[in-house]
Order: sequence, then C-alpha cells, then structure tokens
Amino acid sequence: MRDRRKGFLIAGSAAFPCALGRSGIVVAKREGDGGTPRAKLPLRRVFYRADRRPRPASLLPVRAITPRDAWCDDQTDRRYNRLIDRPPGEAQERLARADNLYDVIVELGWNDAPIQRGRGSAIFWHLARPGFTPTAGCVAVTGDIFGKVLPRLARRCTIVVR
Repeated sequence: MRDRRKGFLIAGSAAFPCALGRSGIVVAKREGDGGTPRAKLPLRRVFYRADRRPRPASLLPVRAITPRDAWCDDQTDRRYNRLIDRPPGEAQERLARADNLYDVIVELGWNDAPIQRGRGSAIFWHLARPGFTPTAGCVAVTGDIFGKVLPRLARRCTIVVR
C-alpha cells in the first residue's frame, strides 16, 4: 500500500521523492489539519538562512531569514498567512528554526489571493527530514534535489499537488 504522506516532485522528465503532510493530500484544507492542499501552487519567493548556507541561485525573489521572521498562523490575526516580525521565542511559525528544515524554503501561493481565515497557512517547499517523515502540510525534498531543481525554475513555475 502506498504511503499517502510521500509523493514525487516531477521536474521535466525527472521525478524526485518528496514528503507531504501527515494527513496526505487534502481537498478541503483547514488550518492545523496536517494536509498538503490538492492545488496548483505558484512559487512566490525564496527564503534562506544566510548564517548556514550561501544565497541560493533562483529566478524568484530571494530574501535572507532573520531571527525575527515568523509566519502568522493565528486565524484571528489580521496578518494571518503572511510573513510577520516577531521577537524570538514568541509563538507563530518561526522561519529561523533550530533544525535545518527551513535553511532554504520557497513560499507557495496557498490561500493568499485572497486570504481566507482558517484555510491553512505557511505552506512551503522546504528541506526534508531524514527518511522523508511527514510535514505539517508542506512539500519537502532533500537538499541535493532542492539545489538541482530550484535554479532551473522560472518565475511562473508552479508545484501541482494531486
């Protein structure tokens, strides 16, 4: 039986293993459900840890992550599903993580045009844990795959989750 928490990132004629959300692919995405949304997700911008790696090559906008960067996942906040400035230690989805999962991430265009509270936030393409263990709803690949694919993507590329 296929593990619904794992999939393939297909770039041209190449297919690479990837991790998906702990609930697999979901049609009706909700905040905190652990699902990766079934959707065509545009690539918005790249964030990276300048203290851990060089600036990634990309045609997308690229920004270094600061210790104050977080992603708002509070459905009651007017800044829901946006990059916000938060002092280290406060709640929200921190981009400067202790592990290496967010050393390089691509913001995916989910629930952002327009934003609907509760439809899910912080859907990223990021680095995978060893063994491709599930994400909280993102798409994750190994660093070597990320490094091969990201520089070759045009600004109008999308990730299609199906």
